Amino acid sequence: MIPPKPPSRVARVSLWRYLHLFRDDILSAQPARLYRAWMAEFRTPFFRSYLCNDPALVDLVLKERPDDFPKSTRVSEGLRPLLGQSVFVTNGETWKRQRRIIDPAFEGGRLRDTFPAMVAAGEGAVARLGPLADGAPVEIEAQTSHAAADVIFRTLFSLPIENETAARVFEEFKAHQRTQPVLNLAAFVPLPCWVPRFHRRATVATARRIRALIEDLTAARMASIAAGCAPDDLATKIMTTADPDTGERFTTPEMVDQVAIFFLAGHETSASALAWALYLLALFPDWQEKVAAEAAAVMGDRAPEFGDMGRLRVARDVFRETLRLYPPVPMMVREAACPERFRNREVSPGAQVVLSPWHLHRHERLWERPDDFDPARYGTENGRTCLRTAYMPFSAGPRVCTGAGFAMIEGPLLLAMLVRAWRFETVAERPAMPVAHLTVRGRNGIWLSISPR
Repeated sequence: MIPPKPPSRVARVSLWRYLHLFRDDILSAQPARLYRAWMAEFRTPFFRSYLCNDPALVDLVLKERPDDFPKSTRVSEGLRPLLGQSVFVTNGETWKRQRRIIDPAFEGGRLRDTFPAMVAAGEGAVARLGPLADGAPVEIEAQTSHAAADVIFRTLFSLPIENETAARVFEEFKAHQRTQPVLNLAAFVPLPCWVPRFHRRATVATARRIRALIEDLTAARMASIAAGCAPDDLATKIMTTADPDTGERFTTPEMVDQVAIFFLAGHETSASALAWALYLLALFPDWQEKVAAEAAAVMGDRAPEFGDMGRLRVARDVFRETLRLYPPVPMMVREAACPERFRNREVSPGAQVVLSPWHLHRHERLWERPDDFDPARYGTENGRTCLRTAYMPFSAGPRVCTGAGFAMIEGPLLLAMLVRAWRFETVAERPAMPVAHLTVRGRNGIWLSISPR
């Protein structure tokens, strides 16, 4: 059985037809040849774009010369009302300063400190599925979204999702997602910086409400820090960390920007990955039983401990394979800052350089059986090699996701806890089909039935 994969477009199309397809789904708008190509060029009247699957080019852009390939500002235009000048959208010295302040909060020792909050969120997720475990169809993305939001609020602000402010942010964020267009004009037309960016009224309104709630949380935390009674969580760590080069700390507006991206990236991507992991385990019940047996052997009936994570190897490889098949962020866009030459093609300054985890992770010249679900592949030579050279669900190089280590604890932990308690099965009349908007989600949701184990 092959897990669901969106169909590719079958022929060359006009720009306007491509934009229509792109608006519906980024992935099915692309031709099938990208699963074999080392590089592809895409031309529009406004810019040229180069999709790079050659691992050497990917390393050049992300690891060897990242300053020469800054993050494209066009793709992030639609997110500006919410994200402001967060670390997700900045470049150059601004971005480097932000990372110097943020990164210490996600070092290995801090992951151990946040682990109890993750466990509490996992226990909440297990309990919320109890009333739904009657065999009836359940839209599982809504449940994983709730769980991921709970993790973010507990680890960042020491607040459960049931907290009034946390719950309001979660609801407003869901509303914001529904207003966000897939296709933003600025992503295709290079507009001068002085040209106003037009966003939907609802997009601006929900972003304003989310940022106001986050500002209240941030201001309250700054007051707690000043009073010496702040909890030792991620928000406190980030807000009390000074830039080692300048001695400066984040201001309240700067912290609001960062919290917005933590919620967008940490919540949205984790929810997507966990939902697909549960769907894959429902499709492949033998692997589900392996995860359940491992969880029972390692954790028994007690609450998970941080030391358990190194022993949850099956859960880790299942989650790793899920990120390969359904990377939450399917494409990343950089911009050439100077003239380049890629595979004997001239690349002009300003050209868009697209790096696609979706295509790289399924590349037919790199991976054995690229469309198969096989968590055991990471014990093979091909799997180990591709893990080093053709696997980047969190990007790579200096701009690697600062929460990558966090996600690789959170994902396997929640997966093991949920499968230890519940059995998940597919719903025949509601098959899932991936579609890429902000992240890779189910076109009509991901539906599973749940029963006690």
